[in-house]
Amino acid sequence: MSGRDTIFALSSGRPPAAISVIRISGELAHQAVESLAGSLPGPRRAVVRELRNPGTGDLLDQAIVVRFDGPASATGENIVEIQCHGGRAVVDAILSALAKTPSLRQAEPGEFTRRAFDNGRIDLTEAEGLADLIEAETESQRKAAVAMAEGGLSRQIFRWQGQLLGLAAQAERAIDYDEDDQEVDPVLIHDCSALADELQRWLDRPRAEPLKDGLLVVIAGPPNAGKSSLLNAIVGSDRAIVSETPGTTRDHIEVPLAIGGVPVRLTDTAGLRTTADRVEAVGVQRATRLVDAADILVWLGPEEDAPPHARRIQVRAKSDLLEGYDGPGGSIDLSSKTGEGVAELMATIEEAARSMLPSEGSLAINRRQATHLQESAAALRRAAAAADIVLIAEELRHARGAFDRLTGRAGVEDVLDSLFGRFCLGK
Repeated sequence: MSGRDTIFALSSGRPPAAISVIRISGELAHQAVESLAGSLPGPRRAVVRELRNPGTGDLLDQAIVVRFDGPASATGENIVEIQCHGGRAVVDAILSALAKTPSLRQAEPGEFTRRAFDNGRIDLTEAEGLADLIEAETESQRKAAVAMAEGGLSRQIFRWQGQLLGLAAQAERAIDYDEDDQEVDPVLIHDCSALADELQRWLDRPRAEPLKDGLLVVIAGPPNAGKSSLLNAIVGSDRAIVSETPGTTRDHIEVPLAIGGVPVRLTDTAGLRTTADRVEAVGVQRATRLVDAADILVWLGPEEDAPPHARRIQVRAKSDLLEGYDGPGGSIDLSSKTGEGVAELMATIEEAARSMLPSEGSLAINRRQATHLQESAAALRRAAAAADIVLIAEELRHARGAFDRLTGRAGVEDVLDSLFGRFCLGK
């Protein structure tokens, strides 16, 4: 992607729509739109203009045109946004006219955001937040993504970098001015250790991946325990085959859904039993692995047969057929047929899920960010344990380098290509 090119793309949803937004960014953005609309308004002012084909003079549409001057724009470059009628023919005609304009080309997916990053308008953590915001499907995901996209983590990183810079300056001053046999300032050692402890507290927080991908909630138990019926009752449709014949479910069925705004992956599994049927045996093996991997286990079998699990919810299924029978203490009486207990189960799952996720609106770091925070924390601990000021200064340089990789200012080209490839065209 060349920063010298002027790029354009449809930045709103596919037509037809009431309004479509076409974005042009680059050195020649203003001139390109002037060729269609005539004079442009002042920066950050919206005006109505007739858009005409530069070659034929034919009227394309009457649209709102907004001009932004770099570097005070979303990408850090000159930008013009055209808000036109959202019919397919209108949008195609304007895009076609732009494509015929010299030195303009169609933007690649994520290229507008990539330019914002390259021009220092956002850092890598904010770009990751934007990508998550675009992909957010639940309210919890949206709030977490907004907190990241608005620069919450960036501001925290900026403070850490300021502290690191101060520590590095102390170490470099000591190298230049202290005597060779002089002991290292204990305050410097203490401050290195304190900053490492603060980073570790962030590393100990719940991570972003479970919130983004959804917690794995596994429904398990012996054959004919009512697992498939329960999944269908929760989802509200017949996603799993229900039969009185044992072993009907041969493979797991996964349904993504939100429970109280919390993303989960609800999974029905094959009944756990010993079987001579080779196909069913494979399903049982997969079910066993899913039980082991489950974030939350909904167990529909006898309590004494339940596998050990930190977050197991005991369910007494088919309660409409088991009058007079008391289930184990703490179990949920549930009937997929009458709906009894389904709401209670959903509330119990939501409560267990929320305990595993970041609190709503709080910052949650992802695996990549955690890796670089861990690198910096480790370097700070090595600095705190070193007896030589030169070694301390070197470790502080390592810690600062980890932060540069965290914000995307060094050594992350492969990460950038992968990240911006997740964006849609026009973003």
